[in-house]
Amino acid sequence: MKEHYRIADLDVLLDPHFEPLLSRSKAYRCGISAEMYPNVSMSQSQHDDWKAHYNEAEDPLLEYMITGSNFYTYLIEKSGMLLHASAVEMDGEAYLFSANSGTGKSTHTALWLKNFGDRACIINDDKPAIRLLEDGVFVYGTPWSGKSDLNLNRKVPLRGICFLERGATNEIESLAPSEAITRIFEQTVRPKERRLATLLLSHMDRLLRTVPIWKLRCNMEDEAAHISYSAMSKGELK
Repeated sequence: MKEHYRIADLDVLLDPHFEPLLSRSKAYRCGISAEMYPNVSMSQSQHDDWKAHYNEAEDPLLEYMITGSNFYTYLIEKSGMLLHASAVEMDGEAYLFSANSGTGKSTHTALWLKNFGDRACIINDDKPAIRLLEDGVFVYGTPWSGKSDLNLNRKVPLRGICFLERGATNEIESLAPSEAITRIFEQTVRPKERRLATLLLSHMDRLLRTVPIWKLRCNMEDEAAHISYSAMSKGELK
């Protein structure tokens, strides 16, 4: 049965049947059905279409992928966007670390937890939501958090975004918008519909004007967390 969920301050209908979505969505459940809300549940036609493309995927994975795609597409209409990233909160501000899968973004944010203790927590380890609101840019936890179950139903001001690259030593630099936009575009949902694509580009433009973007070449040593926090906490725009 479709029920009311509130995710990233957006009211939606969701009808989870399988793990991991069942357990991960509980913190966002309001429990009262309201048919006027947009439905981000998996439809039968979506199931069949995705199954034809991902023929080895079982229903739990299909539900997880499809509902995430539905929500993040709807998010674009509500001044928001997905960034494939691990989001860590530090002293009440959010820092996003984005990279291709396997680069080590989750490993890097784990270093923040190790080195900064109770000052830090993971908001979402894979697909945090970003919303560009009148009073600022905010990061939200969502039920779609990748392989881990690290997600919190929280709204936190965004302090900075950092793109990770592996390196022998730790070096961080500010990125110009011309380079940052390509990296952001590679790590977000890219809608096919022209109207949504235009909206997304508008969101990205505002994001680049208001949030500092960084590039960190790093190893997996504790120093990487200290270097990234020291630079990003200053909040400098290039």
